[in-house]
This record gives sequence, C-alpha cells and structure tokens, in this order.
Amino acid sequence: MSESLDSGPRPQAPPRPPARTTALRQRLAELRGPAVRPRPLDARALAALAANPGCKRRALLDGAGVDKAALAAALGSPGAFGQSQFAFMRGNAFEARVKSDGGAELMRLLGVDGGAGFRVPDLAAAGPEGRAARTALALREATAAGDWTLLDHPLLALEVAGSPAYLEPDAVVVHPDGRWTVVEIKSFPMIDASADAAKVGAAARQAAVYVLALEHTAARTKGARVAHSVLLVCPKDFSNLPTASLVDVRKQLSVTRRQLARLTRIEDIAAALPEGATFELDRKPEELTAAVESVSAAYAPECLAVCELAFHCRARAREEGAVEALGRSVRGELGGLTTVTGVLAAARGACGDPADPTVAALRLATTLRTEALAAHPCRESPSETSSPSSSEGLSLIGQRDPETGAPPPPGEPGPGPLPTHSPDAAAPVPPLTPLTTDTAAPCR
Repeated sequence: MSESLDSGPRPQAPPRPPARTTALRQRLAELRGPAVRPRPLDARALAALAANPGCKRRALLDGAGVDKAALAAALGSPGAFGQSQFAFMRGNAFEARVKSDGGAELMRLLGVDGGAGFRVPDLAAAGPEGRAARTALALREATAAGDWTLLDHPLLALEVAGSPAYLEPDAVVVHPDGRWTVVEIKSFPMIDASADAAKVGAAARQAAVYVLALEHTAARTKGARVAHSVLLVCPKDFSNLPTASLVDVRKQLSVTRRQLARLTRIEDIAAALPEGATFELDRKPEELTAAVESVSAAYAPECLAVCELAFHCRARAREEGAVEALGRSVRGELGGLTTVTGVLAAARGACGDPADPTVAALRLATTLRTEALAAHPCRESPSETSSPSSSEGLSLIGQRDPETGAPPPPGEPGPGPLPTHSPDAAAPVPPLTPLTTDTAAPCR
C-alpha cells in the first residue's frame, strides 16, 4: 500500500522570535530613529553602566543604541570624550604584535610551546547573532576536543536589562582541561612587573564583563569552566615587547553581576516615556531636551570619565542645586537632604528635624564655625604688613613693561605699582543667622 504525499512528518518552520522581543526592538528603533543604525554596546560601556545602575537614562540610551556623543552635541553640551587617535593606533599596532605568527607569541605567554600546536578556528559569520552562535559552537568543539585553542576576537552575547548585548574580547584561550581564559591586551606599559593601578582596575572591570558573558555559554557546555583570572598583556617596560600577568577579577565579577541584576528592564523604562518621545537628532532642540529630561539620570562626578552625556547632566544638576554634583560620598552623608539650598537652610536652623542626626551634625558644625570666627577674626599676618621689601617688589614689578619685562627708561613713569591689599579695605565677615532648633519644617 503506497503512502500518500501528506503522510510522514512535516518539516518544521524555523522558530520565530517572541512577540515581546520583536516589540521591544521596534520600540528601541523608534527611539533612536528608524533610519539610524544602532550603536553596539561594548564591555567598556557595560562596565560603566554597572558602576551606576541607578541611571535609567544611560540604560535606555545604551539599550536603544543611541550615539550619546552626537546626542550631547545636539543638546549643546559636547565634551572632549573618547580615545585619542595616537593611543588607538598604538593599541592596534601592539595587538598585531602580540598576535603575530598566527598567535604563537600570545600562546607563548601562556606557556604553550609553538611545537605543541594549537587551533585557531574561523569565527566568520553573518551578523552579530551569527557570529555569537559561531563562537559558542567553536567553544563547545574546542572543549570536547581537549586541545589548545585560540579564539581571535570572538563575539559573546549577554542579556542586559532585557536587551541583548554583543561583546568582543581581544581573545579567549581554551585549555585542554576545558578551562576558558579571557585575554585582555592593553597598550599601557608594565614597568618592573607592575602597571598603573587605575588602568589595571579599569581593565579588570572590563574583563569581568567578558567573564560574565562566557559563564552563560559555559553553563550550557559540558566540561567547561571559566577562569576567574584573566591574562593581561601589556608592553614590557619601555619597549614594544609583550609581557603578561594574571589578574584576579572575582571581586569585579561579583560587583558587575550584582549591579547588572539591579538594572531596571529597558522595556519598563521605555513604557514610562511620554507619547511621541524620541531621541532623533534632527528634532528641534527643545523637543530633544524634553525627551532626554523625561528619563531620570543619576549623575555623579565619576560620570565625567565614562559617559558622553556627563556635561549635560552636570549642568542640570547644578541648575537644580542637587547634592549629587558634589559626589556620591557627600550624597550618602546628607541622607534626606537632596539640595544644596536645603542643606544650608538646615545648617542655619531654618528647616529640618532637630532629631535627625544629619541636621544635628550640620547645626553643630555651624555653631563651631561661628565660635571659631568670633574668637579669631580674619586679619593680615604681621609679615605682610611689616615687610617693606614685599611692597617694593610689587612696585618694581608694576613698573616693568608688560610685554618685554624691561624697566621703563629713566624719566618716564611706568604703568604704576600693582594694587596692594589694605587692611582698612577688608570687608567684614557677615554675621550668620542665629540658630533655631525648635523647627521641623521640611528642607527644600
């Protein structure tokens, strides 16, 4: 009996992406502009985002792939941010030197002799999703084979606040025992086996993001484990010869994992935006400013080194008198006092609960300051009023030619001596408002 054409299993259609993910991608494309290509989220941006998880503005802009440098210029607050071309070219040249001879120099730093042999798989694929899938496959094959394997610029996938991010470390080495090691190549020197602590810390935070992404892939690979010590490769002393050192990133990894878990989901932030809010650069400045200000930010002075919008956020924080502009440590010490005006008012006794330890400490500091100024009023030191040589020196300086520095010719008056400070002209210190401790009005 012959079988009909309809009998037998039907071929399965390729799985479609979930409707929730598709809707989120469409919404993020609308925010940055349908014709604008998304800016990829790298490990350096993720490390900065993990250091400030309360900033919803950066989380949304990075998730949508908005060019923050161009956005800051459109808002009127551009900043000199980014890596210099000289440092960029030097870093590329040093990385090429490390990976020369097919990666033999890099493997030598790990103690692998060139004669032992190692594999360098091809990771080329179409699109970031294809490259990430090809990298995951190469990691599984290398772990199962049990050979030394060097992955040059693999692409790793990591979900951040509900949105996928693709990360590209310099290299990943697979050991025969199934261990995966992240390789971070930097161009700052390692002098006498030690490097700048701040730069090493920044490299460790960046490498911790790669380790976190690798752990997600290793959890689905039998016999694989990710090393918590990354290989940092730097120039040796003042030469261009590479040297390497293992850096333990367990502390940075735990902090990054905890901070990224605290990030609000991007879809929740986007849902709270007003209708019609987008970050397209061709919009009117006032409309673009309103769209940016509709997302809350968590500014801190540390943002100036890692975020392109830091100058804009700092200007807004200063206009509002927010204590965040003074630093996170100051903000933490002031408790419920959120503005500089409120802090000064609480210190004078114009508002605040006297039982609040922060308000009590501010009023005590004001009292001590008032007593110190009353006991020792400001006046000139005797050395400044009794030394004629100082006034004569100022007079001679004031009579010299401002361009050549030569004294005036005989018989011609100079421009005159520089103005000197007179004790009689000193302005008196204004008295402070008397403290009142019987008020509990809120500070604004």
